[in-house]
Amino acid sequence: MSGLFGVGGAVISTPLIRALGCTAALAVGTTLPSILPGAITGSVKFSSEKLVSAKTVLAAAPPGIVASVVGSRVSHLLPGNGHPLMILTAALLLWCGISLLGTHSADALLVPAKRPAAAAALTGISAGLLSGLLGIGGGIVMVPMFRSRLGLAMRSAVATSLVCVGCFAIPGTIVHAFVNHDIDWRFASWLTVGVIPGAVFGAALALRVHEDRLKRLFGIFLVIISIVYAAGEIAALV
Repeated sequence: MSGLFGVGGAVISTPLIRALGCTAALAVGTTLPSILPGAITGSVKFSSEKLVSAKTVLAAAPPGIVASVVGSRVSHLLPGNGHPLMILTAALLLWCGISLLGTHSADALLVPAKRPAAAAALTGISAGLLSGLLGIGGGIVMVPMFRSRLGLAMRSAVATSLVCVGCFAIPGTIVHAFVNHDIDWRFASWLTVGVIPGAVFGAALALRVHEDRLKRLFGIFLVIISIVYAAGEIAALV
């Protein structure tokens, strides 16, 4: 999912490690260490195809990194033992998925920003905050926004998002590991082992899929994962 859709992969790994016994409180931080190697692996593949927008990365990554640190600190202070954060993640995924599926053409998503650099920076801040707060890569925000507001082609939006995802994962991991102490390294280590080959395969597949089909697949993927998130966390709360 990281290589194919430009997300960190935590939208898959978080609910699955929850199913394997990781607590909601630990799940937020545990997925972050595995995001970086997958992001690097996929980014190298996309960079060789010249799909990464360096200008967008330079505008979005620095403010996003700061926001990632803030989100990581705030996540540790919120009540609810992690469950409200998981439900918030589900709502965000559902909204993004429905937005993507609501248009029949990739070009119909385009609403160009008057100030692309500012739009990229705001997108980076939003994604970085969610990365630290929810333990996800932030690609679920960046891919749709890079596509619609900055006019990047879908593959370029995926590639550029993946580079930013890797940037956000570093400070988030440091804060969750050494300040919040909420990473279960048993899960994190095995996640990392699987992420690297998965990212290579996903990136190669993304290069072969038509733009509109990739957008629809991404939308369906987000809707399905949102349902899994919500069902699992509501069941846990009940």
